Amino acid sequence: MSLTRVQRAAQVAGRSMAGRNTPFIYNEWYVVALSREIDRELMARTVLDRQLVLFRKEDGTPVALDNRCGHRSFPLSRSALEGDTVVCGYHGLRYDENGQCVEVPSQCSCAGISIRSYPLHQQGPVVWIWMGEPEEADISKIPAMPMLEEGWVTSEDYMPLKASYVYLHENLLDLTHLSFLHAKTFGTPDYAKAEFDTDIGDGRFLLKRYVVPTRLPPVWAKPTGLEGKDAARITTSDFVSPALHIVHAQFYDISLDESERPDQRIKTAHIPTPETGTSTHYFVVHGRNFALEENDVTDFMHEQLMAAFDEDVVGLEAQEELLASRHEDDDFFEISLSADAASVAMRRYLKRRAEDEAVVCEAKKKPVSVKPAAASV
Repeated sequence: MSLTRVQRAAQVAGRSMAGRNTPFIYNEWYVVALSREIDRELMARTVLDRQLVLFRKEDGTPVALDNRCGHRSFPLSRSALEGDTVVCGYHGLRYDENGQCVEVPSQCSCAGISIRSYPLHQQGPVVWIWMGEPEEADISKIPAMPMLEEGWVTSEDYMPLKASYVYLHENLLDLTHLSFLHAKTFGTPDYAKAEFDTDIGDGRFLLKRYVVPTRLPPVWAKPTGLEGKDAARITTSDFVSPALHIVHAQFYDISLDESERPDQRIKTAHIPTPETGTSTHYFVVHGRNFALEENDVTDFMHEQLMAAFDEDVVGLEAQEELLASRHEDDDFFEISLSADAASVAMRRYLKRRAEDEAVVCEAKKKPVSVKPAAASV
């Protein structure tokens, strides 16, 4: 196949963007689990291709360790939790919350036997983990979720996604797909053609779309009382970090003066944590600042939203299935559109971050070359 000039240019551009084969970024805080998922049962979870075991100490503190005994790699998730220690189900080695072996039944000494533990921090409904260099784990760098800090009503959920976290971030930065992939849930025909602004900087990628006037889908129209009314739907997609994306939307009746409009906003934290290069733990925390005392509104909105987000899962998994079935060849290309500006910049940022971190890690592995001292005369 002979490629056109535009197709060849798309190939070149594609090589600068992160994708399903891009290395992970380890020096970031990621969500390892919903808070309610971790309890006194040993739980296995793979994060950034590393197998972990999660549990809570008797005082409720969450713990994450490598999911293997340092002796013969038996999975600790298939072992026993006794007090605040894990006893390997193969030969009985006992590990504390720091990964230190504190007992070997078959010998007196256990000095020098340990596995890696990982810093955790619980923030409301989620638990964050630091997978990178331990000395760089700073909880002040955990990205904020405004809906938790502002006291909004929230709900949370989790979905396994058999696709790269990179493409989930891209999906969230280009919401023109709402008119098509979400046509049966919260998409409207006018969404894809609505005007938008972008804000692109180093590590900052934001897109704001103005859908005015519009008729809101039921998930927003019913709770806000805007059913059948000409409304505004102003949505901001904000890439916060490789592990967090915030979508913020405001709704109002356009027939009302600004001073008369009720403040009705939602903020949804989309939280992608890579499991492997082609699978993702997809966490969601949704918040609203209206109908704060109405539990039925929480249930209705949560059900409607998760049905829509499941459409994203289906779409992204279909994309991954096709990409996985292709053999690398000279004919493959993907052409970006004007609406992709923020997502293209974001994918380039992720690729640069991953490659820079890989270079630093490789440099740390190499022994320092020391020149012999000059001989004294």
